[in-house]
Amino acid sequence: MKYTTLPNTTIKVSKICLGTMTFGEQNSESDAHSQLDYAVENGINFIDTAEMYPIAAKETTLGSTEKYIGTWLKKSGKRNDLVIASKIAGPNRNMEYIRKPLDFSKKSIHEAVNNSLKNLQTDYIDLYQLHWPERKMNFFGQRGFTITEDAWQDNFNDVLTTFDELIKEGKIKHIGVSNEVPWAVMRFIHESEKHNLPRIVTIQNPYSLLNRLFEVGLTETCYREKVGLLAYSPLGFGALTGKHLKGIEPNSRVGLFPQFVRYMNENSIRATKMYQELAQDNGLSLTQLALAFVQQQEFVSSTIIGATTMEQLQENLATHDVVLTNEISKEINSIQELIPNPAP
Repeated sequence: MKYTTLPNTTIKVSKICLGTMTFGEQNSESDAHSQLDYAVENGINFIDTAEMYPIAAKETTLGSTEKYIGTWLKKSGKRNDLVIASKIAGPNRNMEYIRKPLDFSKKSIHEAVNNSLKNLQTDYIDLYQLHWPERKMNFFGQRGFTITEDAWQDNFNDVLTTFDELIKEGKIKHIGVSNEVPWAVMRFIHESEKHNLPRIVTIQNPYSLLNRLFEVGLTETCYREKVGLLAYSPLGFGALTGKHLKGIEPNSRVGLFPQFVRYMNENSIRATKMYQELAQDNGLSLTQLALAFVQQQEFVSSTIIGATTMEQLQENLATHDVVLTNEISKEINSIQELIPNPAP
C-alpha cells in the first residue's frame, strides 16, 4: 500500500480510503467488520463515513454506518492506528429527521460532531467535513450554475469559528469540504488566513473516467492552495466495472436504488464500452483501468473505494500497484475528448 500526507498536516493516510456508505443498508454489521478487518490487514489506515450514512439515506437506518465502525473500533482496539473521517449532513435535502434545522449553525455542528463521536465510540475525529454546501447549488447530474432565489447568508467565518472551538476542545483534528466548487474553496481559505482560523485540508468530490469536472477549476485551485482531493465514486456506482453494460444488475446498488442512475445515461454507457475495450486491449480489467486512472493523478490524496462483497473489496484493493502507461493515458484522454464528462 502507498501512503501520503494530507496537505498542511502530519496525518499519513493510505492512498486508498475505505468508503463505508453501504454499512447498514447493503452490508450487515458482520459484513462491515469483515471489510474493516481485511482493509486494515492490507494496509488501509483511512476510513471515511458520514452521519447520514448508510445510502440510500432513510430515518430507520440513520447512523448505522458510524455505529458499525464504532463497534469494530471498540472490538479491534485499533483506533489510534487509523485516520477516521466523517461529515455533517448539508441542508437542501428532505432529511429533517437528522436534525432541525438542518444547517451549519454552531448548535448544529456541535450536535452533529457529538453524535458522531458517540456512534463511533471515539474521543476525536481526525478529519471532519461539510458534506454539502449550505447554500443552494447544483446537485448530481447537473451542469453549469443556475441562479435561483436563495435565503442563504454568508457564514464561512461562523463555520470556521465553530470548527476552531471543536479543534481546541480536541473533538476534531482537521477539516475539509465535500461537493464544493472553486469559489467556496477560496472563500474558506481567505477567511482562515484573514482571521487565523482552521484551514481546510481536503475536498471530497466525485472523480472518475466518467466525471472529470474536478479538473475544470478545482485542480489548479487545490494545487496552488494545497488542498488534497479525496476522490469518491471512482467506479461510478459500479458502472466502471462493466457489470451493467448488458443491463442493470437487480441486486446491485443501482438496481436497488434507481435514483442513482446518473452513470447509466446513453453517453456514459458509450464511454464505458470504449474504456472497457481499451482495458481489454492492454490486458487489464475495466476496474483496474478506472481505479488506476484516479489513483495516479497527482492531485488525488486518496481514492475512496466501497464494496458490497468481499470479492469486490479484494479486487479494488489489488489495483493499488497498477500503473498505466503514457500510451494508455493518451487513449483515455482521447475518449474523454470524444465524450467529455458524461456523468456530472
